[in-house]
Amino acid sequence: MVELDIEGMTCASCVNRVEKKLGKLEGVRALVNLPLESAHVTVPEGITNAQLVDTVNAAGYKATVRQPAPTPEPAHTPVNLRRRLVLAALLTVPVFLISMVPAFHFPHWGWVAAGLALPVVTWAAWPFHRAAAVNARHFASTMDTLVSIGVAAAYLFSVWQLFSDPLMTQHPGMKGMEQGGLYFEVAAVVTTFLLLGRYLEANAKQRAGDALHALLSLGAKDATVLRDGREQRIPAEQLAVGDVLVVRPGEKIATDGVVIDGTSAVDASLVTGESVPVEVGPDSRVTGATINTSGRLLVKATRVGSETTLAQMARLVSEAQTGKAPIARLADRISAVFVPVVLVIAAATFILWLLFAGDPGAGGGLRPAFTAAVAVLVIACPCALGLATPVGLLTGTGRGAQLGILIKGPQVLEDTRTVDTILLDKTGTVTTGALAVDSTLAFGEFEEREVLRLAGAVEAASEHPVARAIAAAAAVQEADGDHTEAHDGGQLPLVHGFRSAPGGGVTGTVGARQVTAGRTGWLEGNGIAPSETQLQAQAAAEAAGATAIWVAVDGAVAGIISLRDTIKPGSADAVERMKALGLRPLLLTGDNAAVAAQVAAAVGIPPEDVYAGVLPEGKVEVVKTLQAGGATVAMAGDGVNDAAALAQADLGIAMGSGTDVAIEAADLTVMGNDLSQVAQAIELSRRTLATIKTNLFWAFFYNAVGIPVAALGLLNPMIAGAAMAASSVLVVANSLRLRNFGRKARVTGA
Repeated sequence: MVELDIEGMTCASCVNRVEKKLGKLEGVRALVNLPLESAHVTVPEGITNAQLVDTVNAAGYKATVRQPAPTPEPAHTPVNLRRRLVLAALLTVPVFLISMVPAFHFPHWGWVAAGLALPVVTWAAWPFHRAAAVNARHFASTMDTLVSIGVAAAYLFSVWQLFSDPLMTQHPGMKGMEQGGLYFEVAAVVTTFLLLGRYLEANAKQRAGDALHALLSLGAKDATVLRDGREQRIPAEQLAVGDVLVVRPGEKIATDGVVIDGTSAVDASLVTGESVPVEVGPDSRVTGATINTSGRLLVKATRVGSETTLAQMARLVSEAQTGKAPIARLADRISAVFVPVVLVIAAATFILWLLFAGDPGAGGGLRPAFTAAVAVLVIACPCALGLATPVGLLTGTGRGAQLGILIKGPQVLEDTRTVDTILLDKTGTVTTGALAVDSTLAFGEFEEREVLRLAGAVEAASEHPVARAIAAAAAVQEADGDHTEAHDGGQLPLVHGFRSAPGGGVTGTVGARQVTAGRTGWLEGNGIAPSETQLQAQAAAEAAGATAIWVAVDGAVAGIISLRDTIKPGSADAVERMKALGLRPLLLTGDNAAVAAQVAAAVGIPPEDVYAGVLPEGKVEVVKTLQAGGATVAMAGDGVNDAAALAQADLGIAMGSGTDVAIEAADLTVMGNDLSQVAQAIELSRRTLATIKTNLFWAFFYNAVGIPVAALGLLNPMIAGAAMAASSVLVVANSLRLRNFGRKARVTGA
């Protein structure tokens, strides 16, 4: 992949021309982005960068190979346009007043108007003339061709009339205009309006790209690393995998890594969109550009440079903004034939008006013929058409990046429109994926507090997730002082003679008591047999969707600890939002039916929409079965075992808290850990597509209505120029409304 910066493009026709020229090179495929003034070019072996640059330059544009850099900047800024606009405005006002207001007339005012308009139609309008000339050399035309011909024709025709009759404006009054000979104000006003439109477009396009530039500027510039026992401050780009970073409270984490020491809360809102800081400790993964809010952390770098999450986000956003949806290709195809057709219509308009609007020999039809032809040229400029898709896509994907939503490509926008079913992987998507103690049941003389405390003490020596959950719950109980035996500072008592078996359980001595915890088979293997009543209690717990762990003390069953995979706080609301979007949510899990039913009921998914006991390879089959039944399927997941199903689905949505494999296989990625972001991602995609469609509708409608009106002589060229510029600004302004997406929801939710 080669990235090119391209100068000189002004409309969709330019984009189409560059893509076609590059596409003529064998094996080369190019996607050109007008707002970013760039191209992503897929290049086979044997094609050099110089060939790509020469091909674009030969087409009349200026190309340079973009060097690896964190921020893609547009080749042009509004500064140059502003200078031309200011000069044009300063000179156009007197030209308009002199030409159109009798009170401002004076002897030979026509010559003064010609002199004042000359810098406007030459230097100020030069961007239009240059682009038209470049394309004319290659027997091509763009919207600039229409502008250039219209402005030049209005001015040159007026000058010719003035030289033909130098005294036509000798006397004050409207005599010159009555004869229909002068159009200096038309040439000047049209140029000024179009420059104003271009200037506002350039500013708006810069604003549309601000989200991406802001995202890329989030990264830390420097980092403190621990080397040879000493702290050193180095530039962030010099970090290497394996470096140990020292991150103090208030500092940014310079790169992706794993916490090896310390505990803190990390504010990841700039990257994930989540407003609540996340608690981290040893073995917690952290992301570059997030902020350490409290304790001192030691972080071991796992990914640096272009491999970091932030860099990958930027790359995905940039690629999405450069790609093209089918709706955009429709606009390109229309633009390719639009300009030549308009030129033919303008010529036909001129000839027909000249023939039928009066006596050609007396010049009776010349004025209306000329006015109508110029109005056609000006009103037809497809500026809005060229901006409709890329600016909408640029703004939508940029806003998504701010919210922690990555849209891989414009095709995704089309896919979200047709999706009617969404499969939700349970663990890590609907639930946290981490077990937590739900309840403790004690038997005989034992108390619940004691059962949890003794089990926590022996489980604390194990690394198993179930053991960690029990130990954590027991530690919280101890810290709260809610226990029956004396202890030291809220710490769990030590265990001696610890022994464990994978998939079975643990045993050890706590104080003077032998404690055994684990599955039924583990207890039986240690000579402990639960009673029938106890077995029924354990079966009831598992039937309710819990993971039940036996606890035995000194050879007798003391109780049962029930654990559940906790449901994420926003999952139920997210499911309701999906239903409101017209989606049918289904739950997919490898857990047993009881667990699946309990989770589904908690989030509002009916029992018939639950797929339980599904193996990883079975997830793909579920997607295929639904698709075979006529459903358009979206799949949301976060694990390696979800990757194949994400790829098979019509729309794959990966949770950013999940694995790189899942993220790579997905079409949409939400960088946070909240299921509500999945609903928000679909809403944003659909809103972006709707905005693009609205833009295209008004662009097409504007041209479809404007051209006939102009051809019938009902539209003054000055009004046509103002309307054309206004339409472009309207399209961009409509796209920029996406910058406010999600803001009201956040305020309400707060």
